[in-house]
Amino acid sequence: MQIECYAQRLLNPFRGVVHIIRHQSAEAVTTDGVEWDIYVANDALLDGLGRAGRRAQISDIRYGHWSAEKGLKRGPLFPSDDFKRLEHMGAVVYEHLVQVHRNVPFGFRDAFELWLLDRQDQPLALLHSVRTHSETDTKPPLDWRAGMAAQEHFRSAAIADLPESAGAYLTRYVNSLASGVAQWFHRSDEGAGLGLHTLKGGDHLGGRVLEVEAFPPLFIATSGMDAPHTRLVNDYHAWQAPWMLLLPHLDTATRSALETAAWRQAESIEKHCRLYPAVIDRAALQAARVEAALVRSQPHTPKQDEAISLFYIELNSTESG
Repeated sequence: MQIECYAQRLLNPFRGVVHIIRHQSAEAVTTDGVEWDIYVANDALLDGLGRAGRRAQISDIRYGHWSAEKGLKRGPLFPSDDFKRLEHMGAVVYEHLVQVHRNVPFGFRDAFELWLLDRQDQPLALLHSVRTHSETDTKPPLDWRAGMAAQEHFRSAAIADLPESAGAYLTRYVNSLASGVAQWFHRSDEGAGLGLHTLKGGDHLGGRVLEVEAFPPLFIATSGMDAPHTRLVNDYHAWQAPWMLLLPHLDTATRSALETAAWRQAESIEKHCRLYPAVIDRAALQAARVEAALVRSQPHTPKQDEAISLFYIELNSTESG
């Protein structure tokens, strides 16, 4: 009986990691290592569709919600001809979840990456990632996005007198550096990337191999940017720090810099810290978690500006990705 346990990045923008326990078409998923949702899907509906079935959408059925503290809360039942099979798949995932939930973080399996290229055909910004070559036939949006949360909450003093939010400006600026071509790469365990097919041109790029240094480890390349725009990207990474720390490949200097930024965002730290693969300053982490607990215990009073005050952090851009 095959059961997979793995992690996958949530991208464009990078906004965290989902950890998955999967058996056939049933899976348990979590983004915090505490609360797990279990879903089953009736993959029998795809029988006989052949290749077309890969693009067919089948609805997930909520098997239940589980946490170690509260146990399993079952979802609504949907009797069907395949009810017993779906119930069995969900039960297999649930039973395995109870056994292995403390083993998070799981290893990452999304080694196929779609990169927006710059005008020198080098990786500029990471758009998407998948686990298998067959999944690279997907067609996600080919523009990079800072995200709606960034447009509302990200602040930076790097660029003076912006006519729009820092998040909206960063989105527009990064895309202005792009050639319009995106390319899939298969990343090796060491970080090098084998170039696969491209989207919107660049057919001659297939088959090339780029070394690990070509891929920005925090998913946006700053080489060639002037100082203010480099600072803007670094401020954005500092704002993302609580979930950037979920990445396993960070070197010590980068993780330390991200921790320094992240400790200022105590409530976000509490949401993600159980899935951190490494922590350098555990005392600071514990202090941030205590602060988060104190905040949760107090009535929430809206502030005039609840955005995080960011500061400039030099992030090493040469570690493996």
